[in-house]
Amino acid sequence: MKEKVHNTVRSAFLDRFRQEPRVVSYAPGRIEVLGNHTDYNDGFVLSAAIDHGTCVAVSGSADGSCTVYAVDLEREVTFEIAAPSVSESDGWANYVKGVAALLPIPSRDHGFHATVTGDIPRGAGLSSSAALEVATGLALANLYGLTIAPLEMARIAQRAEHEYAGVRCGLLDQISSLYGAEHRLIMTDFRSLAVETVDLGEDLTFLIAESGVRHALVDGEYNERRAACESAATYFAERCDHAVSALRDVSELDLETCGGDLDAIAYRRAAHVIGENRRAQEGRQVLGRGDVQAFGALMFQSHESSRLNFENSCPELDLLVEAAAGIPEALGARLSGGGFGGGCVVLLRHEHLAAVSTALQDAFRSAYGRECAIIEMRPSAGAELLS
Repeated sequence: MKEKVHNTVRSAFLDRFRQEPRVVSYAPGRIEVLGNHTDYNDGFVLSAAIDHGTCVAVSGSADGSCTVYAVDLEREVTFEIAAPSVSESDGWANYVKGVAALLPIPSRDHGFHATVTGDIPRGAGLSSSAALEVATGLALANLYGLTIAPLEMARIAQRAEHEYAGVRCGLLDQISSLYGAEHRLIMTDFRSLAVETVDLGEDLTFLIAESGVRHALVDGEYNERRAACESAATYFAERCDHAVSALRDVSELDLETCGGDLDAIAYRRAAHVIGENRRAQEGRQVLGRGDVQAFGALMFQSHESSRLNFENSCPELDLLVEAAAGIPEALGARLSGGGFGGGCVVLLRHEHLAAVSTALQDAFRSAYGRECAIIEMRPSAGAELLS
């Protein structure tokens, strides 16, 4: 799949700009396996880079102008490298513009030409936006002769999303795209930003069942949830007998003993994040001893908390998770990523892919009278330069 996307982006570059690109980069999307909305609460997340991603091909321009062509959308934007501004009509371009604006390019006398394409299903909660940011960052860093460490690249990409796309995301998506490894999950501590990988095993894989509900965080739901978490952390900082700077510092016992006067909505949001931090850490432990059944049970618990406490699910996702719970070969399932639509991630053994896919399709078709797109997502390597 990577080779196909690579060939497409190079061919499009040649067609549009009548030359070969100087640099081609690739960045994968990601699935979030445990630790939903914990990253911006200084918490823990288990995630994986996937074998679907985004390619960016670039070459320098003769002056300060930049031209970026999105192959899949058949859309093109132009701007000046010295002053990239937020685009109102082409939201996809803001991820590219933001990274270009924030990279420490020493001289902005020369811009660039670029083509972008990928095979990450958009709106499915697989972080196509972060993949575009990271791929853009790698390509432009190489083009302009910059040496940027992976964690710093993740921060630049995150700022681009904050300042140019208007989404106050954490670092989960960018770190997952940069630190992926074959057959392994990524365990990230978002306070220390320590990253390690955890062996999943070659026989285990994931599938994404798409709900068909558009996944769009820019509508404000994500920002509202983040504000509620920050409000809850402030509340507990004033009432707990220990230091609290984020919900990562609040235990389930603290929630029970000190949370009685907390606003009901903020209480549920906090309960979700606090529980997810525990589940992510417990998930690493049970995987370490090879207890896949226990790990899958944590995934089901995670979705139930998303449904009841964080309220970032939807009926279509709930149906898919409920259906997975009734399929013996499906080991675990939960919504993927920010929620509010997008896809359901299901853990299973590779040999059971066809059986689980068929059962999920039948359940979804029976409930909604339409097909549900299902794609296998294998834990894969992180972002890289291809040429």
